[in-house]
Amino acid sequence: MSLTDPVSDFLTRIRNAIKARQQKVDVPHSKLKVEMARILKEEGYIANFKATDEEGRKVLRVYLKYSSDNSSPISDLKRVSRPGCRVYVGHSEIPRVLGGLGINILTTPKGVMTGRQARKEGVGGEVLCEIY
Repeated sequence: MSLTDPVSDFLTRIRNAIKARQQKVDVPHSKLKVEMARILKEEGYIANFKATDEEGRKVLRVYLKYSSDNSSPISDLKRVSRPGCRVYVGHSEIPRVLGGLGINILTTPKGVMTGRQARKEGVGGEVLCEIY
């Protein structure tokens, strides 16, 4: 099975797991997804993540986070740049998500980072997704 858009697949699996109130979700491993999971953990959207081997395949296991009233810190994940329509921004045009309440994840020449970090570092890049 070949995926044309692994980032979209990653976001959809997390979105579906949250709707189904699952504790964890497995996604095919890639360096980009590990970086995205690292940002989600740093920003407090997921509990944890780890890379494991399942039947000879590398898998990224993402542990979801819920509050005491069983709600998730993630209300929505939106793919911005798609394979058919890439979205690139300069450091001055990085959009704020929900007036600063959400985050966006960018791939920049300095690596994968949030929009806030990229603005601070003065680098632009491709806007992968918005999370709030």
